[in-house]
Amino acid sequence: MTDRKHVHTDGAPAAIGPYSQAIVSGGFIFTAGQIALDPASGELVEGGVEAQAERALQNLTAVLEAAGSSMNDVVKTTMYLADIGDFVTVNGIYAKYFDEPFPARSALQAGALPKGALVEIDAIARLT
Repeated sequence: MTDRKHVHTDGAPAAIGPYSQAIVSGGFIFTAGQIALDPASGELVEGGVEAQAERALQNLTAVLEAAGSSMNDVVKTTMYLADIGDFVTVNGIYAKYFDEPFPARSALQAGALPKGALVEIDAIARLT
């Protein structure tokens, strides 16, 4: 496949496995799931689900910007929660990062997330 471009930025944590932060293909950006790792330390941020949702969305923003896009170009997200009971809290933080029309979204409770994270978010965005 020749229509694939790897995306990497130091503004988001390095991949912790054999994957890319994002791939650009066919006019879209497909991001890896972003958890609340501090890009500088590689450690999970402290402060509970609110702090983790904020950091995950900051990481997602950095990856999209490195790919030449923005949160305004996101068409679909998937939000994984360690506890679906945190949905309302995370939803409030999530809403600050997007304008209407909001992207399509799926949200689900995961059995476990990498490094014990409480939230993980991935996105598909248009390349601008």
